Amino acid sequence: MTARQPSLSRRSAVIAAALLCTVSLAIGAHAALNKRSLEAPKAAASEQSSVAIGNGARLALVIGNGHYPDANAPLVQPINDARALTGALRRDGFDVDVVEDANKDDMARAVERLKARIKPDSVVMLFFGGYAIQAGRESYMIPVDAKIWREADVRRDGTSIERLLDTVREQGARAKLVVIDAARRNPYERRFRAYSHGLAPINAPANALILSSATPGKVLDDPKGQNSVLVTELLNQLGKSPSAETVFNKTRNAIARSSDGEQVPTVSSSLVEDIRFSADVANAGS
Repeated sequence: MTARQPSLSRRSAVIAAALLCTVSLAIGAHAALNKRSLEAPKAAASEQSSVAIGNGARLALVIGNGHYPDANAPLVQPINDARALTGALRRDGFDVDVVEDANKDDMARAVERLKARIKPDSVVMLFFGGYAIQAGRESYMIPVDAKIWREADVRRDGTSIERLLDTVREQGARAKLVVIDAARRNPYERRFRAYSHGLAPINAPANALILSSATPGKVLDDPKGQNSVLVTELLNQLGKSPSAETVFNKTRNAIARSSDGEQVPTVSSSLVEDIRFSADVANAGS
């Protein structure tokens, strides 16, 4: 019995050491696994944050005004245009605030909502369809409840496109996209002793792209159809190229060709980067 005790003690020590090693390895593996599982959500969150910052918020304010009491008849196309464009922009990832038949207060509230949503990396798009009037070398979007008898009333009741763009810039938006489909003969001009036909040139602020339905000073009659010529062609081009500047230029060129030069939209650009409507559109179309 006495002679076998050392052998048993050595065997017990070996077994104990093996068990200790196994336990240590298991603890180490468990700790490493826990560390990886903890770090994985952080990595995913970091990646998502990077994507969000890189893409920025894509915001749009879409206004379609059709029912002006002072007009001879309602405008059918602006509201249809606003609805069609809203659907297309939402498919391209824009957060769209759409307003139909906006009165002066509606337009003011819509602008305030837009201001509250803008972040420093935002891409902001504005669409207005309806009546717009030139006053003091600025173009004003006209609400449906405007009471206009003279040029001063235009500045009082209307919303200046250039001042709205300045507001968007001051809020820190990265880029501005603008579509103005309002080169119509306004229903108030018979009241003016002196008035300007069509719209004034719209000065593009930094990193902005502006598409107007006609050249400055040109007045257009609405053709038959549910949508305007401008929006119809714009929607056609949206699915062909991701680049906003390419879409606007191709829209202008297509309308000029199809109208034999009777309608030539204006494109003004101060973009310093390639702004895209949708990253999902194949580059082959650009």
